[in-house]
Amino acid sequence: MPHLSRRTALRLTAGMALGAALPLAGCGREDDAAATSGAKKVDTSPATGTVNVWAAQGDADVLGKVLTPFKAANPDLAVQTTLIPNAEYYTKLQAAVAAGKGPDLAQFFPESQAQFLDSSTLLPVPDDLVDPGRFFKSLWDAGVVNDVAYTVPWYAYTYALVYRSDLAKKAGVEAPTTWAGMEPFLKGLQSAGAAHALGADIGWDIFNGQDVAMYAWQAGGSLVTSDSKWNLDTPQMIDALDYNASFFTAGTADTGGPTFLDAQPYFVSGRTASMITGPWVIGQLDTAAKKSGWTASHVATAPLSAGASSSVSFSAGGTWGVLADSGNPDAAWKLVRHLAEPTTQVAQYKAYGSLPAVVSAWGDPVIKGQPLLDAFFTQLKNTRAFPQVGTWQQVATRLGKEMEAVAKGKQTAAKAAAAIQAYAESVGTGRK
Repeated sequence: MPHLSRRTALRLTAGMALGAALPLAGCGREDDAAATSGAKKVDTSPATGTVNVWAAQGDADVLGKVLTPFKAANPDLAVQTTLIPNAEYYTKLQAAVAAGKGPDLAQFFPESQAQFLDSSTLLPVPDDLVDPGRFFKSLWDAGVVNDVAYTVPWYAYTYALVYRSDLAKKAGVEAPTTWAGMEPFLKGLQSAGAAHALGADIGWDIFNGQDVAMYAWQAGGSLVTSDSKWNLDTPQMIDALDYNASFFTAGTADTGGPTFLDAQPYFVSGRTASMITGPWVIGQLDTAAKKSGWTASHVATAPLSAGASSSVSFSAGGTWGVLADSGNPDAAWKLVRHLAEPTTQVAQYKAYGSLPAVVSAWGDPVIKGQPLLDAFFTQLKNTRAFPQVGTWQQVATRLGKEMEAVAKGKQTAAKAAAAIQAYAESVGTGRK
């Protein structure tokens, strides 16, 4: 059966799911630092003219409502927003940019925006437009290439452990803090009645490749070298592939499912009892259980377990960039500055459940009062950006394919790592 892209499903469901959670009491180098661009500063005068905005359907659906205060403060500005289906978004944006018919302002995804991070496509972020230190560091870093920032973070997510607290209590186990503790924890959940302890979708795609990359970081690896060459055939990548496969060989996860959209029903029914996933799941579980309050009494969250090096995860979400050929960059940047304000990001959370990229916004009572989000906040402070190279999406997809082969016992981790490296070298890094 064809595997449904998690990108499509995730973008269509993430925000609405987090919104539903409110009643609960949402490169060059891997280590690029936040940087200034030397671009012209943007003043505080009202924006005027017209700004054309393109965004993917999902989190951007509520922009009209969220931008109401900005429009009131800038009455001589017209904001024209075009929402595009997620699955078509980058394709249409690339075509428009190539034809010189792109918008003034466009949404990007930090985990897959590297192909756009170039002065021929995007304007550098102006000096003093925003304070880079206000954002989760890896989200800001994801838009920085050669010490120039091209995007400003808008919303954030990462992965953490979501598990059945009732079964964990029955088994007398606590969320693990290390890889070594994962199997006893998962076996405990199974002893308490779960058919399989971990719901892990291995139908290969870019998202599963990102999972493997995350595990490689936790093992102490890096995906590219300091001089921007692929670094995937390593002991750390082998450890990452073996760690992922161990869930299946130990019988705590099933290669037959659940697939992405089946994860919540499996979890609620007890066919599985944990997921390594994003925060949108929290708001979907009461619906899956068909019972209000089920999540609060059955679910807990925890940061990820640490491998030999760390418990790091990856940063993802949404960002904004102004196109190089924008006809009104001044107004576009003023709009970006407004979207990066803590109060605006809280308003976006209230409207759609998009979790803020600005750290201080998490202190707002409407977010701070969601205890199941605490683990995601903790994890977001321990994240990395994926490599800022144009072919990352291709390589991540190949990582997912090799990961599936190892998990199903069709390939050794060592041979998979070598195959991944060979493929990555064949496609290069997309650098000019």
